[in-house]
Amino acid sequence: MESKREFLAAKSGMRNIFLLGLTSFFTDLSTEMVAPIVTIYLSGFATVAIIGLIEGITESMTALLKSYSGYIGDKFSNKKMLAFVGYAAAILYKIMLIFSFTWVGVLFAKIIDRTGKGLRTAPRDALVAESGGKKLGSAFGFHKMMDMAGSAMGILMSILLVIWLVGENANALTTSDFHAIFLISIVPVLFGLVSLLLVREAKHHKNELKKFSLRGIRLPKQLIWYLVVVLVFSIGNSSNAFLVLRIKEVGLTTLDVLKLYLVYNLSSSVVSFPLGKLSDKIGRKHLVIPAYILYGLVYLGFAFLTTEIWLYLLFVVYGIFQAILAGSEKSFVTELAPKDLKGTVLGLYGTAQGLGLLAASLLAGWIWTAISPSATFVFGGVMGFLAAISLAIVFQIRPESAEKVQ
Repeated sequence: MESKREFLAAKSGMRNIFLLGLTSFFTDLSTEMVAPIVTIYLSGFATVAIIGLIEGITESMTALLKSYSGYIGDKFSNKKMLAFVGYAAAILYKIMLIFSFTWVGVLFAKIIDRTGKGLRTAPRDALVAESGGKKLGSAFGFHKMMDMAGSAMGILMSILLVIWLVGENANALTTSDFHAIFLISIVPVLFGLVSLLLVREAKHHKNELKKFSLRGIRLPKQLIWYLVVVLVFSIGNSSNAFLVLRIKEVGLTTLDVLKLYLVYNLSSSVVSFPLGKLSDKIGRKHLVIPAYILYGLVYLGFAFLTTEIWLYLLFVVYGIFQAILAGSEKSFVTELAPKDLKGTVLGLYGTAQGLGLLAASLLAGWIWTAISPSATFVFGGVMGFLAAISLAIVFQIRPESAEKVQ
């Protein structure tokens, strides 16, 4: 009887992971149809410093919401509803972009988008975690694979739309062309929302936390210091918008930007699931430190290597870095989290990333303008190496049982 129950639970978990993967596939297809395009659109009437400010403001909102939405999902077992509202915000974002003709309009549109991301990320990750059972690396790896496959498909769709609208001369895109792409990108989100509605959320006993407060939460010391390292690393991990600006700055076209992003998403999608499974076998620690070192090398590459062939190689390796973190880092954080606070801790993890990204985007915009574009990426590379060294120290802390610290 027990084995039958375990079999049914595993079957339901796999179904949920597949549906959550589909949700991310379709939503990221929509997101990446416009992500590089929005930066190029914005650069037509905003300076690099303004773009950095916009990225910083919007990502900080995401950061603050992730912890709260994770907590709400844990307390009321309404992770699915929170995720649905967050994903639905992607539709409103695209509509607002269509009516944005200044950087202020784009700022408000991106606030809507990042608010949605802040609402959905921690509850969705918690749903993946509770559906993955003991194979967290595989679960998060599969989800990342679907996520990045959708992103790759979105970039491909964007390339085809650009060619259809203006041919090979992608720099000739007009405001109406941009708006047409924004409008078409709404359609995939609808498929993603339908997939999410089919997910089955497990109901848990009511969490005794009465209000959102970190005072009542005791976390393992290793987890706390790990989150500190994530924050430090994220200060050097500026928005991908700066990668788009870098590609344009060295003389490549809008179409080149989209092709490079396609390579990045494809490489990440291909290796995400295998690397997630590998983390289940050899442990998360053996992959996370190499990932941060890889990031450091890639960002130094973006600082000094500007020929097209090198940029393609760097984007491939950057995609591999993202794949490693998706399967290993989230799994490590989830395993250290107290039993009934998985969503809250995943939210804190996202908050640490987001707050770091706020500082990173503001710093990147300032360094780009005050020193040089290359210096922006040198700073990011150094922070990657610093994070790798810090993690080696953090991993020496004796891990505590998540149950003991509740």
